[in-house]
Amino acid sequence: MAGLLLPDSNFYISSARAGRDPFKALIAHEEEWEFATCGQIVLEVCRGRTQPELCDRFRERFAIMMFIQTSGQIWERATQLAWALDRKGVVLPSGDLVIAACALQAGATVLTGDAHFQQMPGLDVLETLG
Repeated sequence: MAGLLLPDSNFYISSARAGRDPFKALIAHEEEWEFATCGQIVLEVCRGRTQPELCDRFRERFAIMMFIQTSGQIWERATQLAWALDRKGVVLPSGDLVIAACALQAGATVLTGDAHFQQMPGLDVLETLG
C-alpha cells in the first residue's frame, strides 16, 4: 500500500524554476505514494504562476489529487503547533504551520526542501523523492 505524500509548494516552485515538470517527477513515484494537496499549497503555487495557461495546468493537476480540507480541527492543530513552537523561540510562517497541520491530520509525509518543516514535532519530512 502506498503512503500519502503532501508535496509542499517549495517542491513545485523549485521544480518549475529549474525548468522541470514537478508532476512528471511525482508520476515516476506513483507506486510508492498517493499524492495529496491542500488549499494553502494551491494558493502558494498558483499565485506565483505568471502565465494563465500554466496556472490552469497546475490547478488541473491539483484537482485530481486527494485534497485535504482545512477543517476546524486542522486550524486548531496549526494553532497549537504555533503556540508550542513560539514558546521555544521557533517562530515559523503561518502557511507552513497550516500545511504541517494538514499533513499531521491526514498522516501524510511532507515533501519539501524547506527547513522549517524539520522543526515541527511529529511531522514526517522527505527532502527528495530519491
